[in-house]
Amino acid sequence: MLHPEDIAAIAAELAEADRTHGVIPRITARYPDATVEDSYAIQGVWRDQNIAAGRTLVGRKIGLTSKAMQQATGITEPDYGVMFDDTVYRSGAEIPVEKFSNVRIEVELAFVLRTPLEGPGCTLDDALAAIDYAVPALEVLNSHIELEGRTIVDTISDNAAYGAMVLGDVHKRPDEIDLRWVPGVLSRNGEIEETGVAAGVLGHPATGVAWLANKFHQHGARLEAGEIILAGSFTRPMWVSRGDTVKCDYGPMGVIECRFV
Repeated sequence: MLHPEDIAAIAAELAEADRTHGVIPRITARYPDATVEDSYAIQGVWRDQNIAAGRTLVGRKIGLTSKAMQQATGITEPDYGVMFDDTVYRSGAEIPVEKFSNVRIEVELAFVLRTPLEGPGCTLDDALAAIDYAVPALEVLNSHIELEGRTIVDTISDNAAYGAMVLGDVHKRPDEIDLRWVPGVLSRNGEIEETGVAAGVLGHPATGVAWLANKFHQHGARLEAGEIILAGSFTRPMWVSRGDTVKCDYGPMGVIECRFV
């Protein structure tokens, strides 16, 4: 376990990297004894400082929930981070690429909760009962830690590499559509780069919502009504650069488009 002074110092280092859009050396290379608990503590310091500065928390992202993402990162367990209101875009948005580091795109579904959800023992059925609607989403990854050799400790500390999300316009209740078979066809500048279906996320994209509720219970917390839960990617991440136009076709759940400027 890290000393509180180390946790505060790393959180400050990551906050500065976020402000300057820079990249820092791996935490685990410098603090090899750091644990997952340490990494969530680092993330928590950063989160609380942002809230104190006036940012509004609107939800949580879950990461590394599919085999595609686990194989792409070499990390084999899910993680989570926080999302603030000023990181939410709508389809058609122009997104300033200089706001982010190591910019990549992932294909996901997001869920908005109708009622609170808490563990322990939260199941997929419990999660589906608590969800108001699903909406297609693209996640913009924003990594402030060098990618080579990183572990889940590095990723969690860096707010699970969350940068922003782009939400679509189609909302579906869980009983209106079989969410497992929502497709994603992701293209960059008109060329298809990645494809997948939402079942790639833990067998059902809402399974991650139940996982997160149970994880939160370990910290004495719960998911609240109105929160947006970004459920994890069912494709590999796609690199993007300034000038790229990104489009993802979710079949019955519509299309998302955005451009990086």
